[in-house]
Amino acid sequence: MKADIVEKLSVITEEEQAILNGDTQINRNLYYSDKKKTSAYDEVDSARVLKDGKQIDMRPHVRFIHFPVHKHNYVEFIYMVKGSTTHIIDGQRITLKAGDLLFLNQHAKQEILPAKENDIAVNFMILPEFFDTAFSMLDQKDNPIRDFLISCLTKKNIECNYIYFDVSDIPQIQNLIENLIRNMLQEKNTDDYYSVNSATIGLLFLTLIQYTDSIRVSKRSYDKEIVFRLLRYIETDYRDASLSAFAKEVSEDQYTLSRIIKRNTGFTFKELLQNKRFIKACELLKNTDIPIADISVMIGYDNTSFFHRLFRKLSSMSPKEYRNSNR
Repeated sequence: MKADIVEKLSVITEEEQAILNGDTQINRNLYYSDKKKTSAYDEVDSARVLKDGKQIDMRPHVRFIHFPVHKHNYVEFIYMVKGSTTHIIDGQRITLKAGDLLFLNQHAKQEILPAKENDIAVNFMILPEFFDTAFSMLDQKDNPIRDFLISCLTKKNIECNYIYFDVSDIPQIQNLIENLIRNMLQEKNTDDYYSVNSATIGLLFLTLIQYTDSIRVSKRSYDKEIVFRLLRYIETDYRDASLSAFAKEVSEDQYTLSRIIKRNTGFTFKELLQNKRFIKACELLKNTDIPIADISVMIGYDNTSFFHRLFRKLSSMSPKEYRNSNR
């Protein structure tokens, strides 16, 4: 992170100065509405933190004070610029270090321990509808990784209400976050401003999907971790992938894996693999002149006749018809 950005984010805010002057609790008027609580937990209200009808906003994380357990009625992600912060999310203790990126959906229960002066983090507050544009940048064909990421951010109170990434060693992601922070520090209220932010977050998700090995999930979410590893495995090894090989890789029996996969994705292993191979076949048919028989072998089907039957089943046309229609 460039020094000028770190310097701006390090400035003691009025809220933090009040804490340093003796306030021992957070200023509730800055976070909570006057509505009566509908659950055992306070809910940070988007109307308080997202002013003037904004769908997205950013603020430095407030240091020096303990935030009691709360929820948000928006999606939040936190980027750790410098130092560390400790969060307790759905009962799991997580310490974010420089370069970590944490996503929370609206149903995650979060508690935050006091941060020190040199612990610099940025909170992005985002209304769910803002993601419509960002997600539209991702592959619109069935994409299990895309769908799973979306479910983690938007689905109602699932087992995995948060995910986080160690992206400190991924320059592309660091650059995107830095650009997003720099743009949002300008605090403009124009269509171009929102378009740039939306596009940047779309690119951020697109890039994160390529680094699913950097994803961390709740310790209780064994299923989710298995699914992330599976999707990454199919993404990279679709030609030779098999359930038995993946079972050995994760030291799990095939029956248990099959149940985990179906329960969490809605698809069987075979369907996920066929879907990936089909997407790759479409890409090759549209963009290359490679013979269809060779494409069949390249994506994992030595039996060309089977490939033709499967392709017609999935697309209602033959590979040749698909190629001709997309020229």
